[in-house]
Amino acid sequence: KPGFLKLKQMGFSDAQLARFTGLGESDVRARRHALGIYPAYKRIDTCAAEFEARTPYMYSSYETDAMGETECESQPTERKKIVILGGGPNRIGQGIEFDYCCCHAAFALSDADFETIMVNCNPETVSTDYDTSDRLYFEPLTAEDVLELIRVEQTKGEFLGVIVQFGGQTPLKLAKALEAAGVPILGTSPDAIDLAEDRKRFQELLARLDLKQPANGIATSTDEARAIAEKIGYPVLIRPSYVLGGRAMEIVHDNAGLERYMAEAVRVSGDSPVLIDSYLAGATEVDVDALSDGTDVYVAGIMQHIEEAGIHSGDSACSLPPYSLPETVIDEIREQTRKLALALQVIGLMNVQFAVKDDVVYIIEVNPRASRTVPFVAKTIGAPIAKIAARLMAGARLADFNLSERPLDHIAIKEAVFPFARFPGVDILLGPEMRSTGEVIGLDRDFARSFAKSQLAASTLLPREGTVFISVKNSDKPAMVEPARALLEMGFRVIATGGTAAFLQEQGLQVERINKVLQGRPHIVDAMKNGEVDLVFNTTEGAQSIADSYELRRTALVNRIPYYTTVAGARAAVAAMRTLREGGLDVTPLQSYITASS
Repeated sequence: KPGFLKLKQMGFSDAQLARFTGLGESDVRARRHALGIYPAYKRIDTCAAEFEARTPYMYSSYETDAMGETECESQPTERKKIVILGGGPNRIGQGIEFDYCCCHAAFALSDADFETIMVNCNPETVSTDYDTSDRLYFEPLTAEDVLELIRVEQTKGEFLGVIVQFGGQTPLKLAKALEAAGVPILGTSPDAIDLAEDRKRFQELLARLDLKQPANGIATSTDEARAIAEKIGYPVLIRPSYVLGGRAMEIVHDNAGLERYMAEAVRVSGDSPVLIDSYLAGATEVDVDALSDGTDVYVAGIMQHIEEAGIHSGDSACSLPPYSLPETVIDEIREQTRKLALALQVIGLMNVQFAVKDDVVYIIEVNPRASRTVPFVAKTIGAPIAKIAARLMAGARLADFNLSERPLDHIAIKEAVFPFARFPGVDILLGPEMRSTGEVIGLDRDFARSFAKSQLAASTLLPREGTVFISVKNSDKPAMVEPARALLEMGFRVIATGGTAAFLQEQGLQVERINKVLQGRPHIVDAMKNGEVDLVFNTTEGAQSIADSYELRRTALVNRIPYYTTVAGARAAVAAMRTLREGGLDVTPLQSYITASS
């Protein structure tokens, strides 16, 4: 026992000891418990020892006094209690949006007379403020730490269960281990969570529901990946399974790119396969947040991405309600969301990502948890959906909340905020791996004005006059004709690289040609550095084209020139610029839009 206790006092987790000894983590835990080795919980002294601290703000310790004894200061209560698992450290892909959900869950459950117990280890979050929840454990989000604090809390009162839905992927990964240890999981079951994450089981579910999905496959080796990609056809979207924020996700255009990805980006094994999907070029991506109590479904928000499918949902600007999708497609998306929620027996929140191509709806993925768009949707529709989800998990019914899917008479644009200015070597080209670290909302009565506000909020200053540079890949050239024409009508000077300029000139547009960097000086980067360019539209395709245009993107960032890397983004920017020229933007409180919609 003294040796085991010493290891725990040194900070070794059960998982680490399991790796060292070749045992399972649960075996190590069982041996530790058999020896009577448990952590004690101490209260953080919020009063600096001036007088007794009564704040239930705990941390665990294996330290003992000179007699080998330790005092537990947790002091569980006799109340009905629910544990909420937070998101842990903030990082790209998992940020404050999930903490918002945790806080709202704590507030809602406290109001319903449950004791809320928050578990998180991030001091910069609101959920770790001492007065957000009734009790707070400042602990790592691991199965070992969560099970130990639950063991203490179960000694008194009525322990109802754990909520894993609100902290993003981190607590979701603990659901199976907690359930295996006999801990009740409130809301959507761990089996349903696994069904949505497990590619093979999810495919079977979609086939049963007669829902479409892009062609895809699962590979556990480079040879398998190559065979699947060649069968599906390039380009393909490739990523590891069970990740958040699109980490290590990439669009691959050929075998060489695939082999580089498999060698550098991931370690593939039977336990850690990669997922390969057909990349639906030119498709429109749609995000849906919904609530369900297992019987009824409320579709809270359908968001149309402004960037096309392939840009990570956290990086794409999006519009709520959709600004250009046909009503028939929106109805189909709503119906498919309901089918999925009921089939998965979702209780609480669910997020579905769709791609729409030629008015055909494809399901990209389903997340039976809170998504990063929940705060945006809640503010736009004026309904506290995270609070309602928490109440549903505690046994309430959707019918209790009088929710209606009424049409909005305002449009909200969510725009991503990027940290590129702080990272000099990072390419600003967007892709399937998330890069943004924040977001803003633009709110108005029409799309163009809302988009203009979102750009201002994200510190993108759209020009009202000057020179616009356009260089786009061949497939995007027809789509750039109207934006270029609109710019010329507004009095802008338009310059373009050879191929783009020739195409636009053939359409009767007065566009001037400028050299690419590889074609010699004076070239476009010189013009940008000299302050002769006020706005850049640039789309690329293929590894070589992306590499060739890197200096262009970097120069735009350094010189604070607004830069759009998709045709959809360019169109939205042009519409916003036209609106700005026609008149100023007015500032209206958020509540006035919500009241008007009500």
